[in-house]
Amino acid sequence: MSSVSPVRLFIGFDARETVAFSVLSYSIHRRASVPVSITPLMLSQLTHEFRRERHPLQSTDFAFSRFLTPLLSGYAGWSLFMDCDMLVLDDIAALWALRDDRYAVQVVKHSHQPRESTKFLGHAQTAYAKKNWSSVMLFNNARCTALTADYVREASGLQLHQFHWLADERLIGALPHRWNHLVGYDHPDPDAALLHYTHGGPWFRDHADGPLAEDWRRERDHMLVAIER
Repeated sequence: MSSVSPVRLFIGFDARETVAFSVLSYSIHRRASVPVSITPLMLSQLTHEFRRERHPLQSTDFAFSRFLTPLLSGYAGWSLFMDCDMLVLDDIAALWALRDDRYAVQVVKHSHQPRESTKFLGHAQTAYAKKNWSSVMLFNNARCTALTADYVREASGLQLHQFHWLADERLIGALPHRWNHLVGYDHPDPDAALLHYTHGGPWFRDHADGPLAEDWRRERDHMLVAIER
């Protein structure tokens, strides 16, 4: 009998967006054809691995802790990281199947230049090369040993999010764009497999009527149904 190892998935967690984490997790499990093990990156559970003062430009609790994924995986096998402000519309097994041992990490290589100066909850919107590349990452953990607890604690935001911890940029593989569709920025795509509400999701009052808000609310409402017989 052959066994199927679960997809090992880490999701960024911020208490202000607990509902986003829950709906994303539900959207993944609902469509998955294989077992999925989901770990929230909650700072309260990472006190032994991660101590870092909050940066003034840091908009979420998981801005830096996402890079602990290989460490938390024992630098073995593969792991997947996602921001919590997302909705998955396809089988996560299809993304998991894209793992390629030629690379240390695989991402959607956006060319994202934000138009605005602020985003959700009034946080400053910053522009930099490789922006949003780190919002979905497939980690080949054994090739990411540079991401030690000390490095993640001490490195600058740009060093982390621009993948300076890799010796060669050719170790960054590309994922299909459909696996990180930037809502409100990218052209509408009926084939999008993952919606990323990076500017602000409809769980925030100020973004309740934003693009594809109904898609998220429909998923939330489906999650909240209790079937009684």
